[in-house]
Amino acid sequence: MRDIAVFSGSAHPELAAEICAHLEVPLHPVRVSRFANDCLEVQLGANCRDRDVYLVQPLVPPVQEHLVELLLMLDAARGASAGRITVVMPHYAYARSDKKDAPRISIGGRLVADLLRTAGADRVLAMTLHSPQIHGFFSMPVDHLHALRELAGYFKQYDLADTVVVSPDLGNAKEAAAFARLLGTPVAAGAKQRYSDDRVQISAVIGDVADKHVIVLDDEIAKGSTVIELMEHLRGLNVRSIRLACTHGLFSDNALKRLSEQDGVLEIVCTNTVPIAADKHVPKLKVLSVAPALAEAMRRIHNGESVSALFA
Repeated sequence: MRDIAVFSGSAHPELAAEICAHLEVPLHPVRVSRFANDCLEVQLGANCRDRDVYLVQPLVPPVQEHLVELLLMLDAARGASAGRITVVMPHYAYARSDKKDAPRISIGGRLVADLLRTAGADRVLAMTLHSPQIHGFFSMPVDHLHALRELAGYFKQYDLADTVVVSPDLGNAKEAAAFARLLGTPVAAGAKQRYSDDRVQISAVIGDVADKHVIVLDDEIAKGSTVIELMEHLRGLNVRSIRLACTHGLFSDNALKRLSEQDGVLEIVCTNTVPIAADKHVPKLKVLSVAPALAEAMRRIHNGESVSALFA
């Protein structure tokens, strides 16, 4: 893989380093500096000319800072005559802004996709986008991975005879059903109505969860308001235990501590698409690595092989 060049922004260099270790290629340095007027400047620390360049940068808090840094990295790689530029974006924060659900509102998911294209991206490698239509916002090839295999591989260590996978809402039910098939368990879903970013109401749980062990699967957990609301209903239905699983563990506003203290919660499992500060960790947290999956996808893209075969 002599013609590949991997760079990382400041959002998640640990994940980028792990990806490079699997690919057995170096992680090239990036210098990010700030002018007196608060503008950023980015310099890539290795030759890009005619090379297959990969920029690893999840859009995680501070999202706007990391987005501008990514755009500048793209511009630098394009100006350095890169042969092809792939954005490796394990978490796309603007994916939640995917529809016009109020008057005169912006659709950030589409706008940021356009910005990436304008800045120089030739393709995107993403993981577990918030909704399927986000894929269509990009006017370039998108390889969309998911972490269901990693999560299922972890949960298969348990006796799943009396276990049900539960989706917090009907919108995530298809992914929960696919996860349940991997585990060989039934599936259930909450009937959710969202009133604001942190206010939701779940009126019922559709499916049989009484006297069962439950795995709650969501694409991401931020403040945890949806999951906490769902767990109140599950406890009312006399579930035996609760395990929480998600791809993107954002855990803002002390969510990890609040979730771990909920009655019946045995474990919180997420992946490392989003960096979690050491001081946020709790004993019930388990973080799985998606670096092998991202590295294999990058290898296949570089060699012109099928990425969809990863899901066969």
